[in-house]
Amino acid sequence: MRKRTKAREIALKILYAWEITSDPVDICREKYWEYDDNADSSVKAFADELVMGVVCRKEELDKTISSYATNWKLDRMATIDRNILRIAAFEMLYIDGIPPKVSMNEAIEMAKKYGDRESGKFVNGILDKINKTGKV
Repeated sequence: MRKRTKAREIALKILYAWEITSDPVDICREKYWEYDDNADSSVKAFADELVMGVVCRKEELDKTISSYATNWKLDRMATIDRNILRIAAFEMLYIDGIPPKVSMNEAIEMAKKYGDRESGKFVNGILDKINKTGKV
């Protein structure tokens, strides 16, 4: 598995734990890194960048996602799908040097792997709309 793909999956796991447990994000990160203490430093750095970026910009990201999620309220989305969307939207809107299509494809693959049958299509539809406007 490529390093950034691995980092995205780790970020998803940490954000999922953060949302489900309501523990502070630093505690969730700490617990994850205790569990996976062999992670490559570049994987850890990118995963942490994604996690902290999503946490710091959660309100903006949620507003953006909600505006493109026709007929869906954010709190009614599956927790996995919601966090995959946050990660990808953060990458697309705030990280330079990653083509939006890469972020989208990675998110769709994570949705297929961790979400339900329709998650890939759902994530693709929303991210495609965000990509076309390119703004928060």
